[in-house]
Amino acid sequence: FSPFNGSFPSNRINSRLMEAPSCPAVSVTCSDMSFTSCSFVQPPWQISVWAVLYCSIVAVSVVGNSVVIWIILAHKRMRTVTNYFLVNLAFAEAAMSAFNTVINFTYAVHNEWYFGLVYCRFHNFFPVAAMFASIYSMTAIAIDRYVAIIHPLQQRLSSTETRVVVCVIWILALLLAFPQYYYSSTAQLPGRTVCESVKQLYYVCMTLLVYFLPLCIMGWAYTTAGFTLWASKIPGDSTERYKEQLTAKRKVVKMMIVVVCTFAVCWLPYHVYFLLHQFFPHLFEQRYIQQVYLAVMWLAMSSTMYNPIIYCCLNSRWDVCLRFAFILLIPVFQASLCQDSRMETVVSAAEPSCSTGAKEFRRSDPAPLEVTSNS
Repeated sequence: FSPFNGSFPSNRINSRLMEAPSCPAVSVTCSDMSFTSCSFVQPPWQISVWAVLYCSIVAVSVVGNSVVIWIILAHKRMRTVTNYFLVNLAFAEAAMSAFNTVINFTYAVHNEWYFGLVYCRFHNFFPVAAMFASIYSMTAIAIDRYVAIIHPLQQRLSSTETRVVVCVIWILALLLAFPQYYYSSTAQLPGRTVCESVKQLYYVCMTLLVYFLPLCIMGWAYTTAGFTLWASKIPGDSTERYKEQLTAKRKVVKMMIVVVCTFAVCWLPYHVYFLLHQFFPHLFEQRYIQQVYLAVMWLAMSSTMYNPIIYCCLNSRWDVCLRFAFILLIPVFQASLCQDSRMETVVSAAEPSCSTGAKEFRRSDPAPLEVTSNS
């Protein structure tokens, strides 16, 4: 069993399934510890609902994060230290949702692996690497914000140094995930194939490294930076530039705190679920465990689609640029907007901001998502 392989976890259930090959792939009754009938088969309507929910994650995450990457890379004004890490974060989350979400759902529903040994290894390996890259990109942003606010005179990372940090993050991510690749294998059980991987010790270490440790670092960085920012009072004779910079920094810290908290909330049930399974497997011998697993996995995977929404809601510049990006990238949507007189104000507001790219980003509005500011 691997926590990322998509199969709802119960070693005892799996062993009983080996003794009951007449049941469908995931059909087994766990109530009263009796496995004589099949109860993990979901009605078609229920599977359809879950399928829509999981596919919606892929659609929103891939499109939203791709637009974020395009906005940053297509405009030189947006290519800052923080935004390079945001590109890395967006790429990791889009890739995780694209390569992992639907496969997880299929495996969880059928409890049978249809995709062969090569993809079994990739399926166990890549989510760990992507999750590491994702959360340590957020950690790098937190440290960058901490340095900018607490030590404003200290030299910041250059673009080249930032790219090196991104490469180091991915190298460490791939090394951490390698045991998942090396030890993954497919196994033939009576009537079905399963995808197996490393177990308890590795998962406990991984949970500490890719969840609790980076969250502690980010909590410390943003708490310290937040106290410093909100304790700073704007003097009455301060210049407008100073006021704008302070306001921009507050907005960015607030936005990144929301991003981190969203990530933490989405992944907490997932890690609690699998830690409980590692040490108390008997708790998972219940007939409703598949529904719990699907809900927990959906919440964890949904974390990949929220960041573009957060950027849009908490920063007006991102709101305008994301709207205009959709107009440019989706011709049908563009045509409908052009025909709809009610949206004229949106189009007219977006055109000077994003269609002219750098021209709008040079305007006086303080640091678009400071996320885009080097200060």
